[in-house]
Amino acid sequence: MRIWSLHPAHLDGKGLVACWRESLLAQAVLDGRTRGYRSHPQLVRFRAVDEPLTAIGVYLSGLADEATARDYRFDRDRILEPARSHEGDSDLGGDLLMSVTDGQLAFEWSHLGRKLADRSPEDAERWQAADPAPHPLFDVVPGRIEDWERP
Repeated sequence: MRIWSLHPAHLDGKGLVACWRESLLAQAVLDGRTRGYRSHPQLVRFRAVDEPLTAIGVYLSGLADEATARDYRFDRDRILEPARSHEGDSDLGGDLLMSVTDGQLAFEWSHLGRKLADRSPEDAERWQAADPAPHPLFDVVPGRIEDWERP
C-alpha cells in the first residue's frame, strides 16, 4: 500500500488509479470494515489524528479532484467523509492539515522518480522538470523520513 504524501498531479495514470484503490482500502480499514491491512504502517499517520475517516476522506477528495482534472471518473460516492470543499481547491485540508516531513517528501519524490522511469518515460520527463509538492492534506515540516516508512 502506498498512500503518497506527494500531490496527486505528480502521479502517472497507473499511480493515480493505484493510489485511489489503496486509499479506498485504507478507508475501509479505518472504518473497521475489513480485517486485512489493519497494521499497515501507512495508516499510522491517519490513526494519529482525531478524525481518521475525515482525514482519509480529504485525502481521497484530493485524488478525485486530480482524476476529474484528467477526465477520469472516480466515484466520489465511495468517499465516506468527503472534503467539504473540493474540485481543485488548493486548501482542501483546511483546518485538518496533517504534517509530513520534508525528508519523507524527498524520499517519496525519489521513489516516484524511479517508478516513473521504469513504466512511463513521458511522466518521468515531466517529473524531472518539476519540484515536489505535497497533497493538499499535508503541511510540510522539517524532519527526516517518517518513522512509519519502510524504506
